[in-house]
Amino acid sequence: MSLPLIAALLFTVALLVTTAYFILGSVPLLILQHDTPKDSRFVRGFFNTYYLAAVFAASGAAVSFAFARRPLIAAGAAMLVVVALVLRWKITAKMDELGTRIQSGATDAIAGFRRAHVSAILINLAQLVLILWSLTVFTTQ
Repeated sequence: MSLPLIAALLFTVALLVTTAYFILGSVPLLILQHDTPKDSRFVRGFFNTYYLAAVFAASGAAVSFAFARRPLIAAGAAMLVVVALVLRWKITAKMDELGTRIQSGATDAIAGFRRAHVSAILINLAQLVLILWSLTVFTTQ
């Protein structure tokens, strides 16, 4: 097995573990009331950290798979980088905006924050399923 393929395997495992860990870690955070600035800052920081870790792992996987001459998997990993960057920009901005509204006493912002939280979890779950599916499809070719 070549060095780029070993690196690709390690980055892929890191991406899978990171995604699964943050899904499992974000679900229990739904018990928070999301009604205090501390709650909203913590949840927002949790997702921001996940997106940064996902960008790192997916970038490493994309480069490694490219060097290992697996262009389809490299392109898929590169797409995950773009998706993670866009989600980080969109979701954390939405959570920031709703967190500010929660601080000012807007009660509808709590429900909006909870919806953003659930949406982020579902998107991450879909990403995990897509990663696993793509690995089973593309590694057999």
